[in-house]
Amino acid sequence: MEDYRLLLIEVKEKIKQAQVKTVIAANTHMLFLYWELGNFILKHQQAEGWGGKIISLLSADLRKEYPSIKGFSARNLLYMKQFSEAYPLQILRQFIELESRLRASDVFTQYAADVFLSIDNQLVEIAQQPVAQLEENIFFQSVIARITWSHHVVLMDKVAHLGKRFWYMLNAIEHGNSRNVLAMQIDSSLFERQVMAKKITNFSKTLPEPQTDFANYLIKDPYIFDFIQTKEKADERNIEQQLTDHITKFLLELGKGFAFIGKQVHVEIGGQDFYIDLLLYHTRLYAYVVVELKARDFEAGDTGQLNFYINVVNDQMKGPEDNDTIGILLCKGKNEILAEYALKGMLHPIGVADYQLAKAIPEELKSQLPDIADLEQELAEE
Repeated sequence: MEDYRLLLIEVKEKIKQAQVKTVIAANTHMLFLYWELGNFILKHQQAEGWGGKIISLLSADLRKEYPSIKGFSARNLLYMKQFSEAYPLQILRQFIELESRLRASDVFTQYAADVFLSIDNQLVEIAQQPVAQLEENIFFQSVIARITWSHHVVLMDKVAHLGKRFWYMLNAIEHGNSRNVLAMQIDSSLFERQVMAKKITNFSKTLPEPQTDFANYLIKDPYIFDFIQTKEKADERNIEQQLTDHITKFLLELGKGFAFIGKQVHVEIGGQDFYIDLLLYHTRLYAYVVVELKARDFEAGDTGQLNFYINVVNDQMKGPEDNDTIGILLCKGKNEILAEYALKGMLHPIGVADYQLAKAIPEELKSQLPDIADLEQELAEE
């Protein structure tokens, strides 16, 4: 097979070039190598009419030639083919352009749902360009060069829509998410909960324009606290305790920028004692965040209670550089019309969202989150 012999020589030369540029394990160059190998396979399958056996043959020869380099299994070569097939230069250019537009507004605001969903999978039907014309700089500028191969494998396995993949890539980079965290978020439909969900808030009427979109984007509906061990009838105090006992996972679900201040935070008003369920601070909004938990469905009076706590925090804790305190009401369920009416006339920013305690994530995909042992121990001893 003279054509195959030439293909093997060409592939081996590319591998040598990548080794000269950097150690093969360097992420961006390794990804670019994988992308090129996938394009080589596609090119020869299209030109020569070769079937799937070419992948097994190429895998055996590459592993024989480079026994110390991992990643040339037949399964991985198939992923390389899918990788280059999913991300031709046209898609990479679109990713670069859209990311630039999104970054220009500093945050992925709610309108961005249309941007992500506009990335049409049909665009990948465009024929691959000849290998000689592949542009390394475009690849390196694109978002796909900034996450690991294991992240890409998860995305290829779990997310079919290119626009949603694009969002998960950007989100993983923004939050420094591991492969396991990415898999968990996909399985819990994070894109749908954070980007697509209808948010019940009054932020547009109570926050200044730069903060409105960002605060609204931060809200998820529903929140998933699947790490909580539920009792037959979970009460609010028990849920609060478990959230703070698992503070790293709780803050991961809330999203980047939230800092934990305390639970059952005591305030005294008019000689009476009151206790705020959870008090946090958001480092990008420069605002305290009061979280009230209800182990039941939403009731109209809940927003009044939360508004009361926001008034107290604004009066007793908010500093001159802080923005208005934000309230988040988490309920086991809600009537959206009732919640919208309850928010009307409220002068402080409040969002209402559901939460779920059910274990929605397969055990094998649980994230191996870094422990903040000292903080968790301190909270558990309260």
